Amino acid sequence: MKVHIIGGGNLGVSVAVGIAKFSKNNQVTVTRRNTASIQYLTELGITVSSDNKHNIQEADVVILTIKPYQVDTVLAEILPVVQGKTIASAVSGLSLEMLQSKTNNEYPVVRIMPNIAAQFGESATCISFPEKDREKALPIVDLFQDLGTAPVIDEKLMDAATVLGACGTAYALRYIRASMQAGIEIGFDSQTALAIAAQTVKGAAKMLLEEKVHPEQLIDRVTTPQGCTIVGLNEMEHNGFSSSLIKGIKTSLKQIKG
Repeated sequence: MKVHIIGGGNLGVSVAVGIAKFSKNNQVTVTRRNTASIQYLTELGITVSSDNKHNIQEADVVILTIKPYQVDTVLAEILPVVQGKTIASAVSGLSLEMLQSKTNNEYPVVRIMPNIAAQFGESATCISFPEKDREKALPIVDLFQDLGTAPVIDEKLMDAATVLGACGTAYALRYIRASMQAGIEIGFDSQTALAIAAQTVKGAAKMLLEEKVHPEQLIDRVTTPQGCTIVGLNEMEHNGFSSSLIKGIKTSLKQIKG
């Protein structure tokens, strides 16, 4: 597949690197106004350009990883030269209906919400598309499955997917940071504390994904009567650990919905 990514910011670069490293037989082009900071991508075989239309006529899919305010300008620039191409949007808040309207209902459209872990093959990329565009969308689903997981969801959940999957990266990192800080307080140097905290989260996530069980089932394996794990969990819950996380996620969703 020939993939043309417009928007060489953190997300666009993460997707490009992920495709280059974890998905086979693809050609990737990334564009942004100032390419100096992303020239290193050429070492991975990725084409870099400041021209949004560079190589675009050969593309199978055009991925938009731009800001919402840039959409109209970019579409006005590329639509005359991308007839029949599939347009996949990672633009927050841009619905399929809006994208179809902006493209005059003449293009297959897909809505994607990856996260920056794509560059490590570990993104949780939620995808939705109109039923009429299913045939064109499925190869994109396959592409993002190479970059982690790619569940197809109802579009009405895409804002929620943004919070849970994209914002969720920051939430998970904040937990790791707090765990690291606690590790320092109980005697570890910062690098060792970080390594232990990060690997522990990675291990817990891998167990859940591999075994496909409820988190409490795995928690039960770790907790013993009158043990140190259960008293620590209870102390966190007394101080609002779960409720604060839930409130944070719901607050983020309210922000997206305006």
